[in-house]
Amino acid sequence: MWEKKNAGSYARGAVPRRSADHKADRALRPFFERKATMEAIVYTAKGGSTMDAIIYTTNTGSTGQYAKLLAQETGLPAYSLAEAKKRVFAGAEVVYLGWIMAGSVKGCAGAAKRYQVCAVCGVGMGQTGTQTDSVRKKSEIPANIPLFTLQGNFNVKKLHGIYRFMMEIMVKTVGKGLAAKKDRTPEEDDMLDMMLHGGERVKTENLSAILDWYRAQQ
Repeated sequence: MWEKKNAGSYARGAVPRRSADHKADRALRPFFERKATMEAIVYTAKGGSTMDAIIYTTNTGSTGQYAKLLAQETGLPAYSLAEAKKRVFAGAEVVYLGWIMAGSVKGCAGAAKRYQVCAVCGVGMGQTGTQTDSVRKKSEIPANIPLFTLQGNFNVKKLHGIYRFMMEIMVKTVGKGLAAKKDRTPEEDDMLDMMLHGGERVKTENLSAILDWYRAQQ
């Protein structure tokens, strides 16, 4: 959830599961809570934040790359959303990274239902730091939650199923419009170049804003 609540309230609001799964989760939860608490204590003693983890959802790999780079810079563990369900206790304070599709950060709502999402990073084709207002609105991210946009790599061939079909249509329609535009902005030139030729845009420098925010929490 976006608002801070204790772990118990998350557990009570969770989707019902099979009895065996619920018992296993209850048995393991104290271990993960103790482990996360001890890691937080050690990290705080070294001058770090009490945040618990970085959680991400990736499609073609860009978001996963950013999550690992952010983990290297912060010292926090990084888990995919699927891994986190077994490794990170409900109610933990996390930074969430997700890929942007149709203007919305994928997996963000699901992560917010289980964890205390303290900040969100959306990875898409747009240049780093742009389109934050539209992404926030489409993803329904509260105004008090920091949102950062990061430019990822682009290779339509790495997409699958409906996402590849949608992106191919977008590239043809938007790309055609941008190519015909005579007064393109530098951002539009970059977007057109990615559409036509693909591109590698993931780099540590793009994390400067989220890292500044993170360090300010210490």
